[in-house]
Amino acid sequence: MFSWINVRYLEKVLFLATKNPIQALNREEFIPNLSYDSVIFGFNGKQLKILILQYHNTGLFALPGGFVKRNESLDNAVKRGVKERTGLDQVYLEQFRTFGSLTRSDPSAMKRVLEGNNLDVEAHDWLLDRFISVSYYALINYDEVAPVPDELSDSIDWYPIDGLPDLMMDHKKIVDQALQFLRDNLEKKLVGINLLPSKFTMKQLQEVYEAILGEELRRTTFQRRILGMNILERHEKLFQGKAHKAPYLYSFKSNNAIKSQEEQIIT
Repeated sequence: MFSWINVRYLEKVLFLATKNPIQALNREEFIPNLSYDSVIFGFNGKQLKILILQYHNTGLFALPGGFVKRNESLDNAVKRGVKERTGLDQVYLEQFRTFGSLTRSDPSAMKRVLEGNNLDVEAHDWLLDRFISVSYYALINYDEVAPVPDELSDSIDWYPIDGLPDLMMDHKKIVDQALQFLRDNLEKKLVGINLLPSKFTMKQLQEVYEAILGEELRRTTFQRRILGMNILERHEKLFQGKAHKAPYLYSFKSNNAIKSQEEQIIT
């Protein structure tokens, strides 16, 4: 029996199979020399991964990204791209940096992508130009997603943070910057909201922190620190074995309480 994820994936694949990619890359439809790249972090309670696509007939790996249509905002373009790749429209997204180095463009790589998809290079020469890329990161549970490749890609898959393939252009630098930004802002952004069930144990929350920070944390120190932030509501115990070992369940406080807490942390 197919799950709703599998049905959505098959529907999207059939749609892409009939869509003309040349129309999707019409230069008149997009703002010139502006692109976005999305570092989509996935966490299933144990391991942190990143969504990476592979371009058709090239062996090139890249972050999911795209271009901004003339009739949409930058934020909406990124939301559109993330939804097309993941099927999700309620995703935590945040812009973290703009990449505009003189050396970041690679016309030869984009030419390979065009040729690998049997697209006329001359007709799409605008894609060989230098692009300023605005980068965002997203946070989702990868167990809830059946990723869908874009029109120019063979595949899109989750890769462990410490097992990424070689990425084209400056995409590895973008990943590194996104991960550092996430680590530096871990408490202020309360990323656990997007990576945990509505009620969770302290151990589950600690595992989110450890996966993102890439290090083990002392249980007592972590618990004391988190409880001292006053951002959690304590609920009933989670009874799975012996009663005296049952951990409490927690949830994050309301958005208003969290916002107030974030302002206290920032100031």
